Amino acid sequence: MSHLQNLLLDSLLGTKHVDSAALIQLQERSLCVSSPGFSLMPSDVRTLVNGFAKSPIQARREGLYFMEKDYKCVRADEYSLYAKNENTGVIVVKTNLYLLVTTYTEGMYPSVCVEATEKLGEYLRRKGN
Repeated sequence: MSHLQNLLLDSLLGTKHVDSAALIQLQERSLCVSSPGFSLMPSDVRTLVNGFAKSPIQARREGLYFMEKDYKCVRADEYSLYAKNENTGVIVVKTNLYLLVTTYTEGMYPSVCVEATEKLGEYLRRKGN
């Protein structure tokens, strides 16, 4: 298991408020590592990368179609996208080299998912990743 995958499992899934996590390499627009059982289709990767390529206002207005669900975008800026669909959600944090993607499901605290994702994103940015 890679160092990056260990980071995902320990710092994110270890909170019990992150259902799944992945790192997407921005330049290649490809999945780098993910938590067990979490696979992203190329169309999902494109959706997330394009969410940052477009203006945050446009992402907020249009929302995200991710993993065959429509999500309402509740936050969009140059580093973060938060989107929800009923009791589930997706958090995306942009670093220099990656998009860090996490999901939460019903019964989990979205705020804990956001905090853990943002902290790992900040760590990766400080490391130059």
